[in-house]
Amino acid sequence: MQHAAPGAPARDLTIERVQAIPLHIEVAMQVPGGQKRSALSCVLVRVDTACGLTGCGFTAITEEEVVAAAIDHVAADALVGASALDTEKLWERLYWLLAPRGQSGYAAHAMAAVDIALWDLKAQRLGLPLWRLLGGARPAVPVYATFGFNFLDRDQLAEAAAQWVARGFSRLKMTVGNHGLQRRDEPRPLSDLIREDEARVRAVRQRVGPQVELCIDANCSLDPYHARMLAARLADCDIAFFEEPVTQNDARALADLRRRAPMPLAGGQNEGQAARFADFFHEQSLDIVQPNVAITGGYTQCLRIAGMAQACNVAIANGGAWPFHNMHLHAGLAHGGFIEYHTVAVQVCEQIYTGLPAPDAGWLPLPETPGLGFAPDWSAIAEIARRPLSRGHGKH
Repeated sequence: MQHAAPGAPARDLTIERVQAIPLHIEVAMQVPGGQKRSALSCVLVRVDTACGLTGCGFTAITEEEVVAAAIDHVAADALVGASALDTEKLWERLYWLLAPRGQSGYAAHAMAAVDIALWDLKAQRLGLPLWRLLGGARPAVPVYATFGFNFLDRDQLAEAAAQWVARGFSRLKMTVGNHGLQRRDEPRPLSDLIREDEARVRAVRQRVGPQVELCIDANCSLDPYHARMLAARLADCDIAFFEEPVTQNDARALADLRRRAPMPLAGGQNEGQAARFADFFHEQSLDIVQPNVAITGGYTQCLRIAGMAQACNVAIANGGAWPFHNMHLHAGLAHGGFIEYHTVAVQVCEQIYTGLPAPDAGWLPLPETPGLGFAPDWSAIAEIARRPLSRGHGKH
C-alpha cells in the first residue's frame, strides 16, 4: 500500500468511498480420520481516501448481507468527506446513527468493521504498525488454539488435542454445551448433554496430560443450573477458564456461578456495548472479559473496555476468534492478554489476506508493516464474492 508523506495535512485522509463486501466462505478442516467442511460469514469494509491509502475493516459471526447493507446504505454517507484520522468523532457519529438507544447486534458489527478500517488507515498514514500506535506494549502475544468442536467424537477430540500440542500449543480450548438450549425441541436433556461433556473433557485431559492449559466454551448454551453442574463435575480437571457458560451472558447469573464454580469464568466476546461490560464489572461476573474488536465496536470501543478492565483489575483476553485483528489490541496494551487461534477463522483469513503472521511455540509475532500489517487479497475476495456457495453449513 502507498504511504502519504509525513506532515501531510489530515485532509489527505479524507474519505472518498466506503464499500462493504459480504462474503460466505467455505473451509475444509483436516480432522483426525478425515476432513470436515464448514463455512463462515463475514463482511469486509474497504475505505478509500484522497491520498490513495485504502483501509480494510472486518466483522463476522453475523448475517453478512444485513451488515453490508447497513454500511453501504446508512453508514457510508456519514463517513464520506470526513477524515479517517478522526476515529473518535466518527465512532460517535456512527453510534448515534446506528445505535442511538444502546442497540447492539448488527449495528455493533457494522461499527466494528468501519472502525477497524479507520484505525488501519490512521496507522498507515502515521507509518506505524497498529499495535505500536495503540501503545506498543509487546512485540508478540500468547495464543491458545480452539480445536475441540462438537462434531468430533471423543477419540477424534483427544487426537486433535494431541496434534495441536505437537504443533507447539500449550493452551487449548474446546466447546461444551453443544447448542443445548437452542435445541431443546429435539429433545436433548441437558443433564445427558453435560455428562457427555464431562466424558469429552476427561478424554482430552487424559490425552494431553496436566501441563497443558485446557479451557471450555459453552457459547451461551446452558442455563445457570446445568452450567453449575458441569463446572462441579469438572472440578478436578484443572480448567483454565469456562467461557460463556450461561445463556444471554446474564451478569447476575454469571456472578453467582463465579462464586460457586471451581474454575475462572470468561465472557463478553459477543457483546456490542461497553455498558454491558460495565455490568460485568459492577456485578463481579467474570475473571476474564473478552471484548472482540471485530464484534464489539472496533478498536475505539475495545480500548474503553480494556481501560475499565484494568481499572477494575480484571484480566482481558480475545474470545470469539479473529486473532489477526485482535492481536493489535493485546500487543498494544500493557493489560493485554491471550489471543484465540481459532482454526476455522484462521482458514477464512488465509483465503482473503496475505502476509498473515504464523504462531511460534505458542506466541504470535506482531508485524512491523504500517497499519494492520497484512493485506487484503482483492482479487481473491472478488472471486469469493462471485462464487455461488452452499448456505447449509451455518455460522460458527
